[in-house]
Amino acid sequence: MAANLLEVNNLKTYFYTRGGVVKAVDDVTFAMKPGETLGVVGESGCGKSVTALSVMRLVANPPGKIIAGEINFNGENILEKSQNELTDIRGSKMSMIFQDPMTSLNPVRAIGLQMLDIQYRERRLSTAEKRLKAADMLRRVGIPDPERQLKRYPHEFSGGMRQRIAIAMGILERPELLIADEPTTALDVTLEAQIIQLLRDLRREINASILFISHNLGLIAELCDFVVVLYAGEVVEQGTVRDIFHRPQHPYTQALLECDPARIEEIRRELPTISGDVPNLLRIPAGCVFAPRCPKVFDRCRVEHPADYAAGPGHLARCHLLAEPAHG
Repeated sequence: MAANLLEVNNLKTYFYTRGGVVKAVDDVTFAMKPGETLGVVGESGCGKSVTALSVMRLVANPPGKIIAGEINFNGENILEKSQNELTDIRGSKMSMIFQDPMTSLNPVRAIGLQMLDIQYRERRLSTAEKRLKAADMLRRVGIPDPERQLKRYPHEFSGGMRQRIAIAMGILERPELLIADEPTTALDVTLEAQIIQLLRDLRREINASILFISHNLGLIAELCDFVVVLYAGEVVEQGTVRDIFHRPQHPYTQALLECDPARIEEIRRELPTISGDVPNLLRIPAGCVFAPRCPKVFDRCRVEHPADYAAGPGHLARCHLLAEPAHG
């Protein structure tokens, strides 16, 4: 078995606000091998983006702070790196496609200059060659007339075009690990398919690992090898795509899949939903974090925080049901 490219162990990222401590990421653990694609799913506010920003060491401090855990990339703990060392890693070895391209692109610099900035470590290429490389990547993500587009500014593009540019920047240096935070949100279905194929090509060509965050369960099933399900800052279930989609063990995972429109067989006026709301992370409930919304809740769930139970090889779920004799 190949060594893990990325290991996240017992990660805790908290935000210190006037209202109290927000436990955005609370004891998250997962691992990725070279060439694997790991999908991260969960409702808005469950900690997906903060987990990704933590891996990149981009959590703003203050108010956010990584207070515990390890993030090992190629066997080295990212949390122990200096800012200069992180600068050498970001972009070339580890890259991120951010969720909102309007805020991730510099509004006062032309697209071409921003793509040249990413290539500042590439000393073998001339400026002209770097511009050709940037134009070629824009072409690959569906930007027409890319040589001319390099001279334009972010505000001159539509939201979908900005998203394509952000994707091109993320994969420009062919990183070992690409973190994609909902990269296809602003795109139509045709371009979405092209981007997914582009990510597949990147993985095949350079054995890149992809941490793929999405609400789209169809994309997760199509692209990913493994899945991590987050809820209220915790990993409630993780396993292979087949395990998660065909043998979900946690009630939250089961509820998420039931809400997928692609799984609805009969015609209905209303889409299924999960009753209740994501808990306020300032006041996490005692016991299981999903207990207030869980249709299978029982007394133990309300008072005792569940452990991670094995539901199969590499398949874990944080649910007391797996400890009960009827489910063991």
